[in-house]
Order: sequence, then C-alpha cells, then structure tokens
Amino acid sequence: MAFPQLLHSPSSSLTFKPSLNPNSSSSNPNPRHLIKPPPKTLAPFLTHHHHHHRRRRKPNLLRCSASSFSEKHHTGSPQSDDVVELPLFPLPLVLFPGAILPLQIFEFRYRMMMHTLLQTDLRFGVIYSDTATGTAEVGCVGEVVKHERLVDDRFFLICKGQERFRVKKIVRTKPYLVAEVAWLEDRPSGDGGEDLETLASEVETYMKDVIRLSNRLNGKPEKEAQDLRRNLFPTPFSFFVGSTFEGAPREQQALLELEDTATRLKREKETLRNTLNYLSAASAVKDVFPSSS
Repeated sequence: MAFPQLLHSPSSSLTFKPSLNPNSSSSNPNPRHLIKPPPKTLAPFLTHHHHHHRRRRKPNLLRCSASSFSEKHHTGSPQSDDVVELPLFPLPLVLFPGAILPLQIFEFRYRMMMHTLLQTDLRFGVIYSDTATGTAEVGCVGEVVKHERLVDDRFFLICKGQERFRVKKIVRTKPYLVAEVAWLEDRPSGDGGEDLETLASEVETYMKDVIRLSNRLNGKPEKEAQDLRRNLFPTPFSFFVGSTFEGAPREQQALLELEDTATRLKREKETLRNTLNYLSAASAVKDVFPSSS
C-alpha cells in the first residue's frame, strides 16, 4: 500500500528526526561505530520528550511526540466489545494513546477524508504501514484537536492519540480505507501480578540514565532529567515511554499491540537497559579516544 503523501518536499519523502537507527552512522571514521549495539537497543540515543514541552513545532514535521499525556485519558473510553467503523490513515509511524502528532495533508483522498471528519467527530485511525511488513492490525485513534485549512485545500492538523483498536474487517478501500474496528485495552494482571509502580519507577530510572549518557555523547550538559512520569499511572506512562522510541517503529508497534501493562514495561525496561549498556560502551570509547568525538 502506498503511503499517503503528507510532506510537501522536493523528494516527496517522509522524514523522522531524530533517528534511533543504530546503523545510521556517519561516513567519517569513528571508533564509537565499532561498537555493535546488542539486540533490542535504541542506540545511539533515546529521544527525550517532556510531558509539558511547549516549544513551537513546524506544522509540516511528521513526528509523534509525547507532549500531552493525560492521567485519565482512558476515562469514558468505548467498551472493548464495541465494533465501529473508522476511517484509516496508514503511516510509517506509530501513534500512542496520549501522544501528539502534527500532520500536513495534501493528498486528494485524505483531503476528502478531512472534509468528512470536520463534519462528524474528528476521529480517524492511525495505523502503522511499511513496504516490508504491510499494514498492521492494531492502531490508535487520532483525534483532531486543532486544524488549519489553507487556500489550496491542504490541511495542517494537530492530533492527539486516544483509544487503541484492532481492525476486524475492511469495509471499503476507495477513496480511502474504512474498517470495522474493536477497541483494545490492557487486561488486568493475573493473580499475584507484577508491582506496576515498581516497574514504572525502574523504567523511569533507566530513561534518566540513558538521557544523561546520550547528552554526554552529544556534547550536551549531563544534568539529570527531572520527573519524567509527572504522576502518570503505569499504563499511560508505558505508552509515553514507547512514544519516545522514535526511529524504531516496529518495536513501537510491538509495544502498542501488547495488552498487558507489566509486559510492556518489562520490554521497555529491557530495551532501555540494552541501550544504556551500548551508551556506556560508547562513552568508554570516547574517553579512550577523545578526538573521535
């Protein structure tokens, strides 16, 4: 399935920044690039998003940021056994509940979708798609919280992630995808389940360490990151953590599809621990070869 053309650029490409691809090394020789990151690592650095980040972003950047995670974003959400029709927007990115996604829309079929949404409930499904794996079955509702319509009928959108969903059946494919979807929620942990608060705190600690070392490797001040959770409950915090793994959309998709908060936090903890190990090794190489920086 072809990707919607959202960004008007000479290359007509979709770009992500910053990248977390460990293989995207510079062409200049650097001893740090000799260190191969272990599996499930987000090296060379983790993107840090603050919950109340207010820096103005250009509207034509296609990126997902966790700048507005709500403590109660599950309140009043549809029941998991409800089946509804939802227009779908396939994108090479993953939207998480509570995250903010700026989009620019100028492809004709999605301009048509926007005209319909503006007259209804302003909600559509963002679903991950790429040429290698195809279109995922699990996505996240994006609710339009702000929009600007330009004279040439393009749209600038600010969307916020809401409920997750699973595609049950494709209803139609023209002019854009519409599917029957069922809502997806995390299941309660089993008897004697995990201490979610402890897991969330451990994940936050790893995040702080990764941010600190990442800053060091990038020549930034090594000041410790402050409260990353901002009193978020474990489930929305786990979505926030997943949203910071920019540049690793398949890992993000796997996290989005999990239906257990403890399992999601454990997987994020493992990824962050591997990333920290990689950054520690890269930092040691930098200390031995300071000129390589």
